[in-house]
Amino acid sequence: MNKGFLTVLIFVFGILSAQQKAYYQQSAKYQMDIDVDAQNFTYSGNQTITYTNNSPDELNVVYFHLYWNAFKPGSMMDQRVQNQGKNGDSRLQSNGVSRLASIPKNEEGAQNIHWIKQNGKELKFEIQETIMKVVLATPLKPNSSTTFTMEWDAVIPQQIRRSGRNNREGIDMTMTQWYPKIAEYDYDGWATFDYVGREFHAPFADFDVSIKIDKDYVIGAGGNLDNPSEVKGYDANANPKTDNKNKATWKWTAKNMLDFAWAADRDYTVDSFTVLDGPKVYYVYQKSDKTKFWDESKPHVTKFFQLMNASFGRYVYPSYSFIQGGDGGMEYGMCTMILGESRSLEGLVGLMVHEGGHSWNQQIMAYNESMKPWMDEGFTSYYESIVMHQLFPPTEPTANPFVGSLNGYRNFVKRGIEEPAVWFGDHHDNGTAYSFASYVKGELFLVQLGYIMGEQHLSSTMKEFYNQWKLKHPTDRDLMHIAQKISGMDLKWFQNYWINTIKTIDYAVKEVKYDKNSTTITLENKGQVPMPIDFSILTTDKKVVNYQIPLNMTHEWKKKDIYGDFKTLNYWPWTQKEYTFTIPYNKSQISALGIDFSQRLADVNPEDNMVEVK
Repeated sequence: MNKGFLTVLIFVFGILSAQQKAYYQQSAKYQMDIDVDAQNFTYSGNQTITYTNNSPDELNVVYFHLYWNAFKPGSMMDQRVQNQGKNGDSRLQSNGVSRLASIPKNEEGAQNIHWIKQNGKELKFEIQETIMKVVLATPLKPNSSTTFTMEWDAVIPQQIRRSGRNNREGIDMTMTQWYPKIAEYDYDGWATFDYVGREFHAPFADFDVSIKIDKDYVIGAGGNLDNPSEVKGYDANANPKTDNKNKATWKWTAKNMLDFAWAADRDYTVDSFTVLDGPKVYYVYQKSDKTKFWDESKPHVTKFFQLMNASFGRYVYPSYSFIQGGDGGMEYGMCTMILGESRSLEGLVGLMVHEGGHSWNQQIMAYNESMKPWMDEGFTSYYESIVMHQLFPPTEPTANPFVGSLNGYRNFVKRGIEEPAVWFGDHHDNGTAYSFASYVKGELFLVQLGYIMGEQHLSSTMKEFYNQWKLKHPTDRDLMHIAQKISGMDLKWFQNYWINTIKTIDYAVKEVKYDKNSTTITLENKGQVPMPIDFSILTTDKKVVNYQIPLNMTHEWKKKDIYGDFKTLNYWPWTQKEYTFTIPYNKSQISALGIDFSQRLADVNPEDNMVEVK
């Protein structure tokens, strides 16, 4: 064998081997001791973190998130809100004026780092607003671990966004993103996103957390309470143990989660129930007339977990807590913080279903939501639409649970302020545009995939995606790999159009010609996004006859769909603006004809998709 050729072969095989080993996942173990001064809304903390570098890279620095540093006048979050004005997040501003600008000095958020050490040796660190850069004393080599110890104190901020003291429903402390949290490191490098109000990302970690607080407080948290008999609220026969300062110590543990969140209030009630073949669910809230729907929601939440387990993949943790706190709804490991006062049962359950649904996306799948919020928010919204359609069936029955989202998208597009879903979550210029890009277009991404592939293939794709990638931080590329393998289709074109651009789908029935024994139809692509087309006729004897017009770019055609059998016609080249075909039905045999009888296609002008035959 030629020596040069052998060298090339060795090089190529080396690359292939490296690619096969490219996936890795960092991990951490936290041990924390927290002492809360509830009267002054401060706490002191120390923690030990065992951090494992499973990457192929040697690390010379590590980064931590200090989220609470954002909650003060002049912070980057404050600047962002001021710059956006009324176009920003309404929860962060009032009449276009940043709420952070008026936080009193004694209620500013702060995480004051006293020191940090690596294996006992003190380290240099630099705090850059909500990011702390730490220079290692000893580089952390691949496939090795190190131990960080650190001590800090913190001021619990005025409740502005998600975290803080005294929320509007009277919850004393919402403790989310509250500790120095090590950043994620992956193939894209360190996830050092400045916190200016939106999304989070972190490595999977184990937590062992002890919280010392006045004995009259009840804590709700995402984790396992290891000493319920020693604290208030969880055990009817509890005998709370206190120290000489009348404080009780709460001991919590959790495995393989992104974060540990908790909330504390003197007036919390704790309810619990167990979902058959599911988690134990805790409700931690202030029981009153304003929260009366919590008790009524229990059977709906039970069914929610059962539907999710059966349809999308099993919830992997032993418990889940719905905790009254925060400023709306925000998901964390094994829990969510939600406002507890609701005007209706459906409103409360909808909030619980959405935030609980994040457990499958933000936690178990754990996408990088700072970079791809459309996967986390959008896929959660997709699940929410399906589940709520079953829990609260519409007064006018429809087989399509996404009609509301599709109509909302169409109305929004007409405003002309859409921004691409590919943008980072915190970098959208308009708060409403962020919501539609992430929640609505992310949801409709899956709806359109179901339309293109067939719903059975989409269901198989999502289940396989979950089975292969749970607890592993997958990306959209991993999802598309599975979707293409299951469907046999090329789908890259669709993701590019839908996520990376704001181009729209707009098809129309341009012309219909009736002959003695047939009808000839001409369709027109008036938009910028090509799609395969489902076309149907309603016969005069009330039968629906379906046709599929494949798009040439998929190179494989849809085989079946839950919306009925169909006949496949010749493909439509994506460069061609019009498409003409003939069906063996005359005018007297047809009541109506048109595009997308299932109403799944995100056509921005569906008014010209149907023709009623008279």
